[in-house]
Amino acid sequence: MAVMASERPPPTGEGLTFEKVWAMFQETDRKMEENARQMKETDQKIQETDRIVKETAEQMKETGKRLDNLGKQIGGVHRSIGELIETLVAAKLWEKFEDWNYGFKQFFQRLNIYEVTTNKVLTDVDLLLLDTDYAMVVEVKREADTGDVERHLVRMKHVRQYPPAMAKGKTLVGAMAAGIITTEAINLAHENGLFVLRLRGESVELVSKKGQFEPKEWGKAND
Repeated sequence: MAVMASERPPPTGEGLTFEKVWAMFQETDRKMEENARQMKETDQKIQETDRIVKETAEQMKETGKRLDNLGKQIGGVHRSIGELIETLVAAKLWEKFEDWNYGFKQFFQRLNIYEVTTNKVLTDVDLLLLDTDYAMVVEVKREADTGDVERHLVRMKHVRQYPPAMAKGKTLVGAMAAGIITTEAINLAHENGLFVLRLRGESVELVSKKGQFEPKEWGKAND
């Protein structure tokens, strides 16, 4: 029986020669080698990235240690400067208030002020000057601004309510002393009756002048 054109069987691979098949195998092998090479390069890049990440982490850790040490050193310098200013102020105060009829002959440094019932530390006093009748509470700062003055005004109230033993019964007056103090801080201190002192080289200058300033008395301590 004759085969009609529409029923012709599918091609049986005519034209597929050995050379063509061999070329196909070679191309497939080349692509596999290329893929293997790319995978190897990718693995090397991953390993290199991992190494860089680890090195960066170590560097960051080391930098953190250095910053921590630097912070401690800076903090130590700040404390040293503050203590130096405190010492200079304490050593130069005696003669500064003679014209104001204070006769301070005793001073104490770094006193904590405790709330009596809870024994909680409310504040601290850098310098406390004493004569027979008066106790002067002096706040010493490396640099002072209006915020420091406001905090010292609160401190004065605490000291009056919970005075250290040596100040009990004495009339309280206050002062701000600083290496550097802003004009605004000086004005605020004077408005609230606080004396102001500042360093001039190795000497201490009493900024508060008679006739321009009136010191405030906070009453007798614990009275």
